Amino acid sequence: MKYVIIGNGAAATGAVEGIRSVDKTGSITVVSREDHHVYCRPLISYLLEGKTDEKKMLYRPGNFYEENGVDVLYGVSAEKIDPAAKKVTLSDGRALDYDALCVATGSAPFVPEVKGLRNVGRVHTFMTLDDAKALEKDLTPQSRVLIVGAGLIGLKCAEGILERCKSVTVCDLAPRVLSSILDDDCAAIMQHKLEDMGVEFMLDDTVAEFEENSAHMRSGKTVGFDVLVMAVGVRANVSLIKDIGGEVNRGIIVSDKMETSLKDIYAAGDCTESTDITSGVKKVMAIMPLAYMQGRCAGVNMAGGEELLSNALPMNSIGFGGLHCMTAGSYTGECYEEKTSTSIKRLYTEDNLLKGFILIGCNDRAGIYTSLIRNRTPLDTVDFDLLKRSPALAPFGKSYREEKLGGAV
Repeated sequence: MKYVIIGNGAAATGAVEGIRSVDKTGSITVVSREDHHVYCRPLISYLLEGKTDEKKMLYRPGNFYEENGVDVLYGVSAEKIDPAAKKVTLSDGRALDYDALCVATGSAPFVPEVKGLRNVGRVHTFMTLDDAKALEKDLTPQSRVLIVGAGLIGLKCAEGILERCKSVTVCDLAPRVLSSILDDDCAAIMQHKLEDMGVEFMLDDTVAEFEENSAHMRSGKTVGFDVLVMAVGVRANVSLIKDIGGEVNRGIIVSDKMETSLKDIYAAGDCTESTDITSGVKKVMAIMPLAYMQGRCAGVNMAGGEELLSNALPMNSIGFGGLHCMTAGSYTGECYEEKTSTSIKRLYTEDNLLKGFILIGCNDRAGIYTSLIRNRTPLDTVDFDLLKRSPALAPFGKSYREEKLGGAV
């Protein structure tokens, strides 16, 4: 068997390990646009802060490819798939034959067309290791940095560079930070923490026009800057499948086996759409743990095994200056809330199930809540009144602990 994996992130790693769990000898080729061993992308802000280094950022040990018999083609991209001939054409002109193919192309920054943007000298995005290195080169202790976008990427960028420049200003058209995952009350807690750290915000406002090192805002204000970071959002890389007639929406449509609509072609990771078990809605869920699980599922099935992935749910984890926020699932149904000036816990229940949660400043053992959601555990089978106040194993009962945890107490 000849396996080709397009991409070199968490999903690709999962695909390699999934294939090798079934087929120990088939050839595996990974097509890597980046010139780097697979690494943890969420750590790029910690690299700029000096809290980690490139070696510690590795997602797998340095001998991972060799140990798994993987041929990695660095610095090239896949240009076209020929599903009839089962070939992938690369940017350097080479063609790879495959018996089973996995598209794990991830996502790319979305940079809107703003008048004058092309005339700005120092413009960056913030998704990859190379992005972080390029931004680092342009930063000086006197740099004034403007970040367009107050989502996960923009805010982690702000934290990562805060001590390396003179000022950081974040603007967003939304009226609050992290608007895709938090409501006003929850977002305010995170915003206040960042403001205490030194980040300035211009919310409910965004850039109407750039003029050299000035941003003219829709509100009429003008912001001066030396370095610009565009962190408006991302888009799934679906073109390889779309261009050959495969089914795509915002992401590549896949089955529970990670099959695309095209024979012997699978997809995994941030480029795909999955069904959110808490809402029943198909959506792109660009989170690293899910990308790995999708990749592994794809790899097992590519190699002739049988595996399904049918319990995907949106999850996010982010922290600033020691204040951590975790979210999961959907915010529907009845809400249980505990709140202080610096923390908040919200648990959402519906139809005897935990549907979602928001945890800020109280994240201990949050995995228990995630497990309840992912396993669709009926709440009347556990002591949920106790779990609401204090997530622990005891409320699950002895039989559950024996079945799931080998009798752990």
